Amino acid sequence: MRLALVTLFALALRLPAEVALEPAFGKLTFNQPLAISPVPGAKDRLLVVEKNGTLQVVEGVGKASQSKREVFNITEPRDGKLETQGESGFLGVALHPNYRKNPQVFVYYSLKIEGKLHQRVSSFRLKDVTTLQVDPSSEQVLISQLDPAGNHNGGDIHFGPDGCLYISAGDGGGGGDPFDSGRQIADRFLAAVFRIDVDRKSGNLPPNPHESVGKLPTGQPAYLVPGDNPFVGVTSHRGQPVDPSKVRTEIWATGLRNAWRFSFDPKTGTCFTGDVGQNLFEEINILVPGGDYGWSVLEGDHTFNKKDPSGKKYTPAKGDHAVSKFQAPIHEYDRKLGNSVTGGVVCRGARVPGLEGAYVFGDFASGRIFALHKKGSGWQSKQIAKDITVAGFGHDPSNGDVLVASLAGQVKRIVRK
Repeated sequence: MRLALVTLFALALRLPAEVALEPAFGKLTFNQPLAISPVPGAKDRLLVVEKNGTLQVVEGVGKASQSKREVFNITEPRDGKLETQGESGFLGVALHPNYRKNPQVFVYYSLKIEGKLHQRVSSFRLKDVTTLQVDPSSEQVLISQLDPAGNHNGGDIHFGPDGCLYISAGDGGGGGDPFDSGRQIADRFLAAVFRIDVDRKSGNLPPNPHESVGKLPTGQPAYLVPGDNPFVGVTSHRGQPVDPSKVRTEIWATGLRNAWRFSFDPKTGTCFTGDVGQNLFEEINILVPGGDYGWSVLEGDHTFNKKDPSGKKYTPAKGDHAVSKFQAPIHEYDRKLGNSVTGGVVCRGARVPGLEGAYVFGDFASGRIFALHKKGSGWQSKQIAKDITVAGFGHDPSNGDVLVASLAGQVKRIVRK
């Protein structure tokens, strides 16, 4: 995300006639909100992640008045220091789908351990399933990945329709994939969306050994790998041999530069993501099991030129048989519209005519918000609104409205103008 560009685009923001943005919860404000997460089964409450390390539950959603209450604070991890500079921080949260019987919350956050940056996924236990208060002393580390740079951290986590936990991770940072993460599927938790079984169901597999994998007090891995994950048992990738004992079998989809916000369509289960580009193209992808989205061979639907340090030269990838094995984006846009995509959600609310069924996403740098509609065999995008520092999207559980989180301090809703 290019924070330095925010002020350039915040000077004269005007909304088109189709929709408007309004505060979602009256006068409630937040401290750098960047993710909105549901409370499974609830129509009147949701969770808001604050980048500085706190988690708020909003009560009374859809009612005359709302309130917020802090339920978790991770500003002082037990074995390190929370890192909030740049693209690091408290980045994602997901309650267990059956949290009343399995009272756990899963979080993604950045921390420094002995001065070295790590990206971590952990579970914590709820003190009370009614209040959703989290016990900060109950951390169970699932994955703690050493991170070579401070940007491209991914950080989104969701439970899928199948009950598995999905996790996005960037390529480790830098420009042009200097760590060659996009090509790798072994020995690193980078440049991919991962799928794991936190319930440790019978028949699933232990992960391949790695120092990043968390351990239970018994010494067993803290999670299992679903047996049908697409990279279980593979012996080659992108035409090169790989050691199946070192493959990160947790990978569900690979070749992603920085999947900043992904989501599952609540109606169809389709998984959409935004993938932040280098210097030329931003892209929207539909993620499929085993899909390879081409980074850093591709940027969007174009061949990425690694010999160009600025990342500003490319050739179209269409018709290039060498890249035909990669999954093409369903949509891309260039620097005329923005330069840091924020993945969104499919609108399933009916209160804004013409928006139902559209994938609504934004651009962090330009503030533009778009609706992407399926048209025949392709997709068409239209700008519908504008805001500043658009960092995440979600749903109002009471009516399906699309909610927008802005790092500037508000959660807003898209409404009919």
